Amino acid sequence: MAFLSHVLSVVAVNTSANVVFGLVCVTVTAVVAGLVRWHRSPVNPFSADQARSPEPLVTDHARRDKVLKQRFTTKKVPDDLDAIVVGSGIGGLCTAALLAKTGKKVLVLEQHDQAGGCCHTYVDKGFEFDVGIHYTGKQNCVRTWQKVLKGGTVNQALVQQITEGQLQWAELDKSFDIVMIQHGEKRLEVPIKSSREEHKKTLLEHFPNEGKAIDEFFRICDVHTGTLDGFIFMKILPLWLVKLLIGTGLVNRLTSFFSVMSQSTRDVLDSITDNQDLKAVLSYNYGDFGSPPKDSGFLMQGMTVLHFHEGAYYPKGGASEIAFHIIPVIERAGGAVLVAAPVTQILIDSDGKACGVRVHKSSGDVDIHAPVVVSAAGVCNTYQKLVPQPVVSSHGLDDMFHHVSPGLGAFSVFVGLTGTSQELGLKAHNAWMFPGNDHDKLIEDYSRLTVQEACEEGTKTPVLFVSFPSAKDPTWNARYPGKSTCIIISFTPYEWFSEWQEGRVKHRGEEYESIKNRLAQKMWRQVCQQYPQLQGKVEYMDVGTPLSNNYYLGSTRGEIYGLDHTRERFSLDILTKLRPDTPIPGLYLTGQDIVTAGFAGALVSGLLTAGAVLNRHLILDLIILEAKAMFNSNNNNKKLD
Repeated sequence: MAFLSHVLSVVAVNTSANVVFGLVCVTVTAVVAGLVRWHRSPVNPFSADQARSPEPLVTDHARRDKVLKQRFTTKKVPDDLDAIVVGSGIGGLCTAALLAKTGKKVLVLEQHDQAGGCCHTYVDKGFEFDVGIHYTGKQNCVRTWQKVLKGGTVNQALVQQITEGQLQWAELDKSFDIVMIQHGEKRLEVPIKSSREEHKKTLLEHFPNEGKAIDEFFRICDVHTGTLDGFIFMKILPLWLVKLLIGTGLVNRLTSFFSVMSQSTRDVLDSITDNQDLKAVLSYNYGDFGSPPKDSGFLMQGMTVLHFHEGAYYPKGGASEIAFHIIPVIERAGGAVLVAAPVTQILIDSDGKACGVRVHKSSGDVDIHAPVVVSAAGVCNTYQKLVPQPVVSSHGLDDMFHHVSPGLGAFSVFVGLTGTSQELGLKAHNAWMFPGNDHDKLIEDYSRLTVQEACEEGTKTPVLFVSFPSAKDPTWNARYPGKSTCIIISFTPYEWFSEWQEGRVKHRGEEYESIKNRLAQKMWRQVCQQYPQLQGKVEYMDVGTPLSNNYYLGSTRGEIYGLDHTRERFSLDILTKLRPDTPIPGLYLTGQDIVTAGFAGALVSGLLTAGAVLNRHLILDLIILEAKAMFNSNNNNKKLD
């Protein structure tokens, strides 16, 4: 809605320019036509508030497995499907749940042995680990009319609706992130606060001479993040109109998103301060989307910072609660979520329309048909592996891979500890550990090493993200008494492990096991330097390399955030390719590649994709639902008064 207001203001200032005025009128007409079409559309997954009081946490693994680990068989495939979703990450599950809430029968197929994508957890030797959801913002936020009308509660409201109010969140410490920068024997340690005012105050305490730079940083964050609505709107406008806006250059008059995204994080920070420590702290969480400051557009950094200014949250009961409460919504409409179902091809009929998928089974491949196919498997997998290449080339979709590529490979260490979080002094926060204050140089220098050099004791890992899930989850002690967990994540070049990519999981040989364990032990020693109380407490350790991500998450080069979040990815040249709808009739995309990385980005992509399938502006529907909730809440409060 803010974008539409901006369109009208552009009309007002361009009345003397007949050509531009005419084009803007076309734009306004198309938008109004779209709103009318939305109003007349008969299906609305948000016609009523479906959230209800949360039921008790289900901790029995057998009961949970019946929901999360329903293995694929042809007998379990529902008849007369309305849609098939490839991949069960939050983007795919959100899309499927919203379609199900309009009565559509949806089949979700997951190649791994349990549903959830990056939202799944695994249990081994009495320890439970999340693999991708470490924290998120915009949950349990206070509703205000201003936030509702600007769509500021979309994430929270959307989660409530697709889980029917069953997913509960625990807030992390107010200092939800701790930035640790090592300078020789000295260490700079800066807590990051979830309140904007406290965040600025803490920065000023550590950098008392940088008040002007800090104020300018937050001002630019506000200005740049305010352009995001234009980017989202371009995802849901008709493709012909988007191409018209790009071709005429009018798109840059309607939204400044693309111009501000072209400014790198490093360039913006260099323009406001010379203090390298401050720049390192202001850009510390580039690891939340995976692109270092020289490569990322500053808007990504700004959005990430502001995302947590109303708190950081973790799912009560662990990350698998997300899929556990969405799947029943899909099933009640006659659909199913089946695992161990690797899709090897998206079927295209003689008219060039997507008409189903092919699932690989050792007993013989199985073709399943539906009029709509949604790929949540990532753009690289979709266009380089699943859709036949002649079809991809005929639509010019292969050209984009000259400009976009998978993000950095991720390396994970999962540590099980003896002792409770209280006994070990663990807090509900994350630590970001850096051996210096130049993120770009640290990544570049590390990437130039051989894997053998990286294993040497004197080599420092460029970034370590350290998380304690057991300390974040208030249900943990009841579920796993006397135990705690730690997860360490860093980035590593895919090439270090590529020679073993054809090997079978858990059977890649002694050299592979030796290298990954040497890297993991070195990282653990770095963690113990900051948390010395953890020495001697390790009961379990497992290691995930980029190859592990390929196997378990369906990555292509070990990435965890999909396409690299470079400035080029968000350019006008790529805008028309990374949309919920595709030029292949019947085929849609969802997931991290459509909006941005992480839980929130993939979640919103599910909303956009379901809207594209239903031909309805679901963002408006959700905002209206929130407005009704605010109105009813205010009326109830008045009655109580």
